[in-house]
Amino acid sequence: DLLDPERLIQCPLVKHHRIRARRFPYHLVKCKESNPEIAKKLATCPFNARHLVPRADLSDHIMKCNDKAFMEQDVVSRSCEPPQEQLNNGSTWQAPPCDEDWET
Repeated sequence: DLLDPERLIQCPLVKHHRIRARRFPYHLVKCKESNPEIAKKLATCPFNARHLVPRADLSDHIMKCNDKAFMEQDVVSRSCEPPQEQLNNGSTWQAPPCDEDWET
């Protein structure tokens, strides 16, 4: 199950690190700080920050990334929905009453 927070994930920086899914984002931050030379050689996927791939392989990863479909689906569904302002039939804001008389 991909959503299991207890499943073990292999660290992309240090291959013998195996981290529980729920701790993986925190591990990546710390592991990047501890291994800056390795981190420099990796690039972050624009669709999922948990995906670190060798810089040379980034464009190939982007073409095949499973999370790309979720992002594209989200963009399409948002473009089909009317903007929130149209749903409200215009603005509901009204100016407060003015007590000033510029003629006096």
